[in-house]
Amino acid sequence: MKAPVPLLVYGLGVAAASFALCYGVYATNGAFRVLALTAGFVIVGPILAMGPYEAGRRIDLGERPGLMQILFVRSAFRQDVAYLSLLLVLIYFFWGRVAQIVYGLSTYQSHPTVDALVAFALGSSDGRVMLLTGTLTGGALAFVTYALMVVSAPMLLNPRASVFEAVATSVRAVNANFFPLLLWAGIIAALLLLSAATGFLALVFVFPWLGLASWRAYRSLVDDN
Repeated sequence: MKAPVPLLVYGLGVAAASFALCYGVYATNGAFRVLALTAGFVIVGPILAMGPYEAGRRIDLGERPGLMQILFVRSAFRQDVAYLSLLLVLIYFFWGRVAQIVYGLSTYQSHPTVDALVAFALGSSDGRVMLLTGTLTGGALAFVTYALMVVSAPMLLNPRASVFEAVATSVRAVNANFFPLLLWAGIIAALLLLSAATGFLALVFVFPWLGLASWRAYRSLVDDN
């Protein structure tokens, strides 16, 4: 409520990009990419939220963040953030290969359309095993990524923090507060699933809220002044 217009515009941009990507998969019959892209959004989400993190930081300072300030976060344009982004990209590519293996071991047929993939996944025992295996594998990888990023991404808004220090601090924070942060991970996953179920419309509100809430969680967990 302290910066509704810039944050909702930011959320609208993320929602529009998500919808466009989903429509692109459907229009090009790229059904085999569905599993990889689903977990991929969770993996790259922390970097996409740098704008809401910056909004939270400015609100803490008693400022009203503007749209340009959260679209172009000056402290995010440095090597350490680039290294963290590269780590996320590598994790995403690894997940893409794992998703292909899970799909390849689940069926000897090709499902070129989204409708065919959905029918296979829900209408056959092999498809349901694929969904279960993919969910468990993707969930485990997503939680590892979450442990690496839940504190490190917002922490890198501090120009004195290095990527190695930030990632180590994030892992220590998860280890010291495992069950509260496990609950927070579940809330994030549930809200993202809800957003997907609304055709990403809810993401307009959910994404900036999650970014602001993640900033507050970081400030509660870490004292890096």
